[in-house]
Amino acid sequence: MTVRVLVADDEPMVCAHLRTIIGAAGDMEVVADAADGAEAVEAVVRFAPDVVLMDLRMPGVDGITAIARIVALPDPPPVVALTTFDGDDHVQRALQAGAAGYLLKATPPDELVGLVRVAAQGHTVLSRSAARRLVGRTGDARGAQRRAAERLAPLTDRERDVVALLGEGLSNTDVARRLYLTEATVKGYVSRALDKLGCTNRTQLGLLAREAGLTAD
Repeated sequence: MTVRVLVADDEPMVCAHLRTIIGAAGDMEVVADAADGAEAVEAVVRFAPDVVLMDLRMPGVDGITAIARIVALPDPPPVVALTTFDGDDHVQRALQAGAAGYLLKATPPDELVGLVRVAAQGHTVLSRSAARRLVGRTGDARGAQRRAAERLAPLTDRERDVVALLGEGLSNTDVARRLYLTEATVKGYVSRALDKLGCTNRTQLGLLAREAGLTAD
């Protein structure tokens, strides 16, 4: 199965570079590219890609706004932020908007291709620096953990188990295997957890689980 990728970046050279390395993978192709966020949203509707690689700083509609609009579409594809910026604010804003991952443009080509495959399978993907920033955030760490745990309070025990495994980066298929459930049942638990916690997508559920230190029983 070919992974169909949409690239959103206002730099033609970046788009050309990504077309080259993704096209060379054999099992992936760039189906379209977009020069700003508005074009990216339109291209998602038109081409139905499996994954979107989204730059954050673009003219007109920026990447953060485009991510939020895409994840609000029916059956949206995973959107991975691909940028030169890895500051705390950029990482948090992208993930809060609904991004399924955060990668740097400096990511080696082979690694980038592998991570796009992982994102297409429903997993969260993070550059090493972005992961360190999320795990190692300082300041009100205990307070943040407490608040995250309080947000998880409405979940049933089984919903908590599912959300905890999302925090480990597992796909619905992997969660089903770990908990001896059907994939359809897992999807139901995820859907109910999204509604209860006011999260946009499974990535936000996973981040909340990590912040709360939630583990599956």
